[in-house]
Amino acid sequence: MSDTPIIEHWIARHEPELIRIADDIFRHPELAYEEVFSSRCLMDYLTDQGFFVSAGTAGISTAFTASWGEGTPVMGFLAEYDALSGVGHACGHNLLGTGVCAAACALKADMEAHRTPGTIRVYGCPAEEIMSGKIVMDDAGVFDDLDVAVTWHPFDRNRISNDIWQAQDIKNYIFHGVSAHASKSPEKGRSALDAAELMNIGVNYLREHVPGDVRMHYAYIDNGIPANVVADYAKTNYFIRSAKRSRTEDASRRVDDCAKGAALMTGTTVDIELVKCCKEMKVNRILAEIYYEAMTKIPVPVYTKEELDFAAGISKEAGFLNNGNYFSGLAPLEDAPVPISIGTDASQVSHTVPLITISAATMCKGTPLHHWAAAKQAGMGIGHKGMLYAARCMAEGTKLLLETPDGFRKVWEYHKAKQ
Repeated sequence: MSDTPIIEHWIARHEPELIRIADDIFRHPELAYEEVFSSRCLMDYLTDQGFFVSAGTAGISTAFTASWGEGTPVMGFLAEYDALSGVGHACGHNLLGTGVCAAACALKADMEAHRTPGTIRVYGCPAEEIMSGKIVMDDAGVFDDLDVAVTWHPFDRNRISNDIWQAQDIKNYIFHGVSAHASKSPEKGRSALDAAELMNIGVNYLREHVPGDVRMHYAYIDNGIPANVVADYAKTNYFIRSAKRSRTEDASRRVDDCAKGAALMTGTTVDIELVKCCKEMKVNRILAEIYYEAMTKIPVPVYTKEELDFAAGISKEAGFLNNGNYFSGLAPLEDAPVPISIGTDASQVSHTVPLITISAATMCKGTPLHHWAAAKQAGMGIGHKGMLYAARCMAEGTKLLLETPDGFRKVWEYHKAKQ
């Protein structure tokens, strides 16, 4: 890397406004495809920083594309900003989107200073929490001309995300029956709710007979029918996942069979709706090594006494088993990819273009994603420091990739070899 710390200086100088944006989004949590305020915050900031911004990417009202520069290589930064129902930004997407924009802007400043050729794009990607936005955008060819895609995710550790995020199917099972008075003439009814419950029982027995990495979880979608009516309608939403697409597809077919069997047992019918599907994450060793090298030169955050006290208090309240070791340095790069039991729509993009994901500690050790304690930390100094650290890592890693002889060629050779 260059001796001139332009990226570091840019982020340090803009730190107050970046924290303000992250906190504004934090205080206005918006669900999937409803991120009007959040996307506007990021679009306005990128416009102010000299990017050309267009809204409505891939026909999604809360998606956007921001571009600066010209020619190749084309480097895409993937931002997220949707929240979760009930717990707000418990996945830290207020930090994720803002940190991505900070990285792109800092890299722009460095490229301008050194007259480095290339194009930076920031993609505003909505609806990650329902595994949707990036898949729609990828299907529309939005990422096809990228030379690399870069993103990060809040976690409780600092590392290269050398992880195989899960391949997923998201499905709705919609049962249709015959309504009747549940007390006076139940024999005339055919309960869609019974069918949904029998399906779920079947799936729960199925769990014993699928590979250990398969995950199947579901929620009832409220049908609004009172208990004194035989339900003629019931709907469940399923996530079916594993570390390999073929295993996900096999489990998904067997869940379908549970639904069909339940409909047969109850005299109802079932419609099976595939909402979204994606492949597992395709990791790129060349990218991982380059970005890890950059990360070894970036100091990890240092926490104040107040922040450490906050981590201690929240660990005690939530029962986190971290033994008072709330934060650590940069974790070593693993020798092999690590399967993990979570998913992201960025996995689909990783099969279109080489993709790198940074993990940064925006929460103390032991804090689970989608947990109220993750949200608490996303709106204060612990989260802010992780966000700014991630921005530095993404920008410096991409700068090092630009400076690596034949770096993009090597990355793409590895990507194609792993098809």
